Amino acid sequence: MRVAATVDLNAEQRAELQRLVRRRTTPVRVVERCRIVLLASEGMQDLEIARQLEVAPRMAARWRGRFLKLGVFGLLRDAPRPGRKPTISPKTVAEVVRKTTQSAPANATQWSRSTMARAVGISDSSVGRIWRAHGLKPHRVESFKISNDPDFAEKLEDIVGLYLNPPEHALVLSVDEKSQIQALDRTQPGLPMKKGRGQTMTHDYKRNGTTTLFAALNTATGEVYGWCQERHRHQEWLKFLRQIDQTIAAEKQIHIICDNYATHKHPAVERWLGKHKRFHVHFTPTSASWLNMIERFFRDLTQNRIRRGIFRDLEQLIMAIGDYIDGHNANPKPFIWTARASDILEKVTRARTAMINARN
Repeated sequence: MRVAATVDLNAEQRAELQRLVRRRTTPVRVVERCRIVLLASEGMQDLEIARQLEVAPRMAARWRGRFLKLGVFGLLRDAPRPGRKPTISPKTVAEVVRKTTQSAPANATQWSRSTMARAVGISDSSVGRIWRAHGLKPHRVESFKISNDPDFAEKLEDIVGLYLNPPEHALVLSVDEKSQIQALDRTQPGLPMKKGRGQTMTHDYKRNGTTTLFAALNTATGEVYGWCQERHRHQEWLKFLRQIDQTIAAEKQIHIICDNYATHKHPAVERWLGKHKRFHVHFTPTSASWLNMIERFFRDLTQNRIRRGIFRDLEQLIMAIGDYIDGHNANPKPFIWTARASDILEKVTRARTAMINARN
């Protein structure tokens, strides 16, 4: 006759098992397991324990062995089960992933669940589960642009250095223009938001003119200087620079971060900058407007005030922009730049390498 393994409890283990048995909140199944171990510690065999507790002998043997292997912790939860055997083979899963990432269906630019299901011979829902498990979303596409500026690294380090370690006794201004802001009026009144339904707006609109916002963000304080103009030529850019010159104290040096728009490099602008030595212009790399912090403010302006705004004339739009800037400046908060130039450069280098490999 086979003899079950001996269970020897120390004082701490016995006290813990007895506490679990007495506690009212302990699940019934855990109480039963604890009693099996306590009886086993008294020298009882599995058949005797099974008769006394009215359970199957294999159950007494299972929890005796689980306790000997894992201790009291092993009694508190069930062991993980293997689950149902997969009906889709790993080969089929790999084929779905390969097709999704490396090919396209006939007469389409991306796979859908139904086209992929027909191609590999499984159900639409199975394709969806495989895509979710591998984080694949063929219906979505993300835009990107890698800068090809030969001086990318130098310009990157220069601008990030201004953000992270600004010069003393100087102002760093992130400057740009947001052009062609449209004063749009809807053709019909919309309905307000209510429970179960969002606000409504007509898809069509009336154009009531456009304006261009010239804006400069003080990267240290978050304060914004703004000025709306009808056009965005070098003449308007020069007017804005003169306004900055008159607004900021004469003893302050001014570092301007701007993009490579032609009006910023016009000969007339360069002559003016040559006469005003306290202005230091730092151009972002080409195709890297994301380095200019003012773009973050433009995004907030568009999302919070312009996109869903209704403007019956151009004056309403200009007043709305001015009010938004005044509200922002009443409690300005600077945008905190945290990315180091080396980290950005490493990421761009990886993207260039991936693009070259994709072409090959």
